[in-house]
Amino acid sequence: CKINVDGIPCCPNDDSLPMKFESSSTRKNGLVRFKFVCPKIKYVYDKNTKKSHRKCLCDNPCTSSSCGRMIHIYPEKDLRAYPGAIRGTQEWESTYKIRTAVERDINHIKENLCLAGRRTQNEKTLHADLILAGITQLVTVILADKINHHEFVRSLKPLIA
Repeated sequence: CKINVDGIPCCPNDDSLPMKFESSSTRKNGLVRFKFVCPKIKYVYDKNTKKSHRKCLCDNPCTSSSCGRMIHIYPEKDLRAYPGAIRGTQEWESTYKIRTAVERDINHIKENLCLAGRRTQNEKTLHADLILAGITQLVTVILADKINHHEFVRSLKPLIA
């Protein structure tokens, strides 16, 4: 079955229809799997059993099952394609806003505070450089806040110039 750009499997009969994300479950070994179902299923209430069940309403069903096709995706097999949140969801958006901010901060520490081009490999020197870089970043934030110039929070040079 084909997978679209968001990492969601598509219907075998129509590649333009993405499957519906139904749930995620944790297996006995602690690994998560995502469950996708046919995009044209509806939940039908059965008055005799007093329960709802899936009913596939496809004109040309891709399986003989009355509840439609189900596909399980195992994210641990491809962590780049499935990093823990389904692409295109609200969880994905909020997670990646935070992730990009963290990556910008790490890049700022490595590039602007000279941790990327270090010439020494000594662990104690690296630890001291990292602590001094963190202190420098915090002092920059405090100074920018005190003088009410929040646009200088990410850069020390304009603050001291």
